[in-house]
Amino acid sequence: MPTAWYSFHGKRCTIILIPLSTNTLLLVGTPLLCFTFCMILHLFALKFFPRWGLLDFPERYGLKRPRLPYPTGIAAVITFLIFFAIFESTIALKPWSLQAIGLMSTIVLLAFVSFSDDRKPLPAAWRLTNQIFIAIVIFLTGTRIYTLTNPLASLTGSDVFALHIFTIPIETLGNPSIIGMLFTVLWLGLTMNALNWFDGIRGQVSVLSVLGFLTIGLLSLSTRVGDFSLGLIAFALAGIAATCLLFDRPGPLSLIGDTGAMFFGLMLGVLTIFTGGKVATGFLVLGVPLIDLGFVIIRRVLKRTSPFKGNECDEHLHHRLLHRGWTEWQIIALTTVLGASFGVTALFLSTLQKFLAALALVLIMLWLSLRSTPEVRSPKS
Repeated sequence: MPTAWYSFHGKRCTIILIPLSTNTLLLVGTPLLCFTFCMILHLFALKFFPRWGLLDFPERYGLKRPRLPYPTGIAAVITFLIFFAIFESTIALKPWSLQAIGLMSTIVLLAFVSFSDDRKPLPAAWRLTNQIFIAIVIFLTGTRIYTLTNPLASLTGSDVFALHIFTIPIETLGNPSIIGMLFTVLWLGLTMNALNWFDGIRGQVSVLSVLGFLTIGLLSLSTRVGDFSLGLIAFALAGIAATCLLFDRPGPLSLIGDTGAMFFGLMLGVLTIFTGGKVATGFLVLGVPLIDLGFVIIRRVLKRTSPFKGNECDEHLHHRLLHRGWTEWQIIALTTVLGASFGVTALFLSTLQKFLAALALVLIMLWLSLRSTPEVRSPKS
């Protein structure tokens, strides 16, 4: 093992130098570089966005505060696109595959539409159509799940649910299946919108994204997946999300907007597919916003209102907790504890155990939702 020595008060001391492999250096250095570059872009945005009129609209939500640079989520997108271009040109085993081109193209499209929506709200139908189109393109270019592990195999006698059925005979696209495409559209739509709708408290999206990408990165490096490249991509995204957290948190300096939330949601959904369809793990990592999304849709349907038209009062868990007197940092701490607890344990659980953990998380979220129900005040006589 290499050694070095130095003199300290006339005494010779020996230091053991531990050699680091190239892979280790990449796993440590890449997130740091992405973190640093994304921070530089954020500082650039703090200076120039106000000059360019790229500020948020607090008056839309009845807020009385100075306008902030918005949406700085574009900095996260630019950072990742530069990293991914370098990755594909230097490290990727199959550089610039159809899958990689499809992913980069859809990221650019999603960023363009989300940025436009942040500046001037687009019709919900346009946004939904764009999300469906993006998911279909990602699926057709090779990002797909062929099977899902059945958590109740001992009861049903079937180990997996086959998704690669009802195929379309197009050899150049790998004979895509209709069922697989529908599942991909549903899954990516859920992950994108779950994070986007969970952005009512500054910092929640970034915290969950950091936890999610770290979990997927560790899973990718484990013997269950064994994919170094995927782990590197996940850790790079964790570094990018950590930068966003520094600027977009309670007492924010800037706001990532839908541009950042939709991007992180898309990448979390895509990476769970890249890991071989670890949807159960992805659900546990994103369980808090996904379950909250489900509860919100149910509430809106019961009110006979559009699922895409919300309020800032009593629908999302974070709004209900705020009205109960919780601070924003307390809500973020709750999100962090739940996300980290279920995300990390997912690395060590079997499929059945993940299923049971998911049920436990649903019950916890239901309990929190019921406990945070706004009090009905009786009219004054």
